[in-house]
Amino acid sequence: MRRQRLGRTRGHGPHGGHLVSHDEPHRRGTENEQRRKDNQSTNGAFQGTYNLPMFTHRLNPILNVSNIQESFAWFEKLGWTKSWDWGDPPTFGAVCSGVCEIFLCENAQGGRGRSDAPMTFGPTGDQTGDHGVWISMSVDDVDGVYQHCLAQGLEITWPPTNMPWSVREMHVRHPDGHVFRVGQGLE
Repeated sequence: MRRQRLGRTRGHGPHGGHLVSHDEPHRRGTENEQRRKDNQSTNGAFQGTYNLPMFTHRLNPILNVSNIQESFAWFEKLGWTKSWDWGDPPTFGAVCSGVCEIFLCENAQGGRGRSDAPMTFGPTGDQTGDHGVWISMSVDDVDGVYQHCLAQGLEITWPPTNMPWSVREMHVRHPDGHVFRVGQGLE
């Protein structure tokens, strides 16, 4: 079996920026360890948010997909890049955007299922019909992402809308029922 690791980038836009070094998560862990120490008083009492029993350095959602190759293509339309795949033929892999990464697993690890409802929010929307994962993403320009998704023919289930929680948000749905809440903070 193979595991092919493609370069990840950090920066603005789906393809801009510099390559992330393989030891970067470790470096971030060292910086966070120092923050935890800085947040302890001389008697070791909790003084901040870093002194927790479990401090997570990275979080990767795993999406159950019906076809990993079609999912790689869908994420490329969204503006993400294929990071790596595993297996011959591949049944597991990842896509990335900046430092964010999502694992994809063909026919395993979680649920999936697309709703027939055209909207995921609002008076006629159905927030419970899709049986996939809902993921919230923060971006700099939600209206630009919306225009990009329309141009790529991706299914928009909620147009950019100013929400009462001070976020301009839209939803885009993966063919397997995973819903991405794409938002931008309002000032």
